[in-house]
Amino acid sequence: VQLQASGGGLVQDGGSLRLSCAASPVQPLDTMGWFRQVPGKEREFVATFRKGDRSTYYAAAVKGRFTISVDSAKNTVYLDMNSLKPEDTAVYYCAANRNRIITSQVRRGNSYNYWGQGTLVTVSS
Repeated sequence: VQLQASGGGLVQDGGSLRLSCAASPVQPLDTMGWFRQVPGKEREFVATFRKGDRSTYYAAAVKGRFTISVDSAKNTVYLDMNSLKPEDTAVYYCAANRNRIITSQVRRGNSYNYWGQGTLVTVSS
């Protein structure tokens, strides 16, 4: 499975962006999510969508500002980011697992089998 992320770019403080990540070939992927990483820092969890029970999980830092959704027909996961802040600047990576990831593990990167190449989001102040 290959994950292709897109949608990153430069935006001003308070702006919005939509990230997309398409999986190919199309096949069932129960859990799809997003992580981000700033150079020199550890990768951190952002959000996850679990298709089997339509559960969503968010990092505290983005809850209320970011929304994750999935188009199952297109095998694509989206991340709508609003009220962006300079501290949201990072490379964003999509990740997926063919199987359901249990709640206690959704925030762990090693729970995901497949990773995209990353897309850079820069928020200017």
